[in-house]
Amino acid sequence: MTVPEIDIAEAAARHAAGATVIDVREPHEYVEGHVPGARLIPLGEIAERAGEVPSDSEILMICRSGARSLKAGEILRSYGLQVINVSGGTLAWIDAGHRVVQGEEPGE
Repeated sequence: MTVPEIDIAEAAARHAAGATVIDVREPHEYVEGHVPGARLIPLGEIAERAGEVPSDSEILMICRSGARSLKAGEILRSYGLQVINVSGGTLAWIDAGHRVVQGEEPGE
């Protein structure tokens, strides 16, 4: 299943407009730094936790560099969810100078 992708600039614009962001990395990666407001659902749990993903809006999927989030996007799109992959992932987010939050909470 094809998952649309957007670059960091577009992801930042959609994030600022209120798009939901799901981070599919492992908890120890998430704690080190994540997009403000991003919810953690590790890739290995994405199928069983698909019901936690909003079905009424577009969802931005992010990981470290874009590979795991692409796989997660394929899984969630098979459930009919409106998922878009963030190309370049959290590394590109940081490289572009965007703020990250550390710790276990999504933060804002």
